[in-house]
Amino acid sequence: MPGVNDRVIVVTGAGGGLGREYALLLAREGARVVVNDLGGSRDGSGSGSAMADSVVSEIRELGGLAVANYDSVATEEGAQSLINTAVEEFGAIHGIVNNAGILRDGAFHKMTSENWDAVQKVHLYGGYNVTRAAWPHFREQKFGRVVMATSTSGIYGNFGQANYGAAKLGLVGLVNTLAIEGARANITANAVAPIAATRMTEDVAPAEFLEKLPPTHVAPVVGYLLTEECTDTASVFVVGGGLVQRVAQFQNKGVNFSEPPTVGQLADRWSEITDLTGAVPGVNPLG
Repeated sequence: MPGVNDRVIVVTGAGGGLGREYALLLAREGARVVVNDLGGSRDGSGSGSAMADSVVSEIRELGGLAVANYDSVATEEGAQSLINTAVEEFGAIHGIVNNAGILRDGAFHKMTSENWDAVQKVHLYGGYNVTRAAWPHFREQKFGRVVMATSTSGIYGNFGQANYGAAKLGLVGLVNTLAIEGARANITANAVAPIAATRMTEDVAPAEFLEKLPPTHVAPVVGYLLTEECTDTASVFVVGGGLVQRVAQFQNKGVNFSEPPTVGQLADRWSEITDLTGAVPGVNPLG
């Protein structure tokens, strides 16, 4: 039976929504959980300890082991303090769930540098900061599990979320390289794009649609990706409403030109170049 029993796992943004569900499930499965949450609002403003403390209390009432952490993952110092909390409290760090996130939505022509930077800092930099702080521990112990929260807004795009989508797909790029560099040390890295009703999605879809998407459907997939038995890596999963899908990039056979083509020659064969009939999973030609 795959499991996370006695593993030490950090969950960022675990004070509510999906992060809370991840933390609760992991604790029920026997993991020792560091519940990280800055305690801010959806746009990243404010802070407080109540959200993380509440989830820790829930876990302890159920007989689980958990400790709260209130550091910001947007800074290297905050992320290092978070990983230090895991090691100091529980003696190790085995897995991380980079779930913390904020929203600063707006059409691209109205996007401010402040809102762009704020979202990158929490999502993309946050994923980097926390993983970078845990990486030496993973390499030394020859074991580590990384789960990034990506989004369909990054995979497919979504109006008003240029900052969010760019950060979320950036995390997939990070996962791809972490999977390669971590392979020899038994470190896996994967990403999950949740489709769930949380405060992050409460105003982006009709209520009757969101009612069919409880966060509880997503948590088991995240839990499985953190187990030793799961050796999949560099994979992306879209999860929601009971459906679990793997998504991946594909490439077709392409068209070869013996000499640099003219624009006209490209135009003549453009339908062949863009035709994905018979496409196969993509590979890095430089890898």
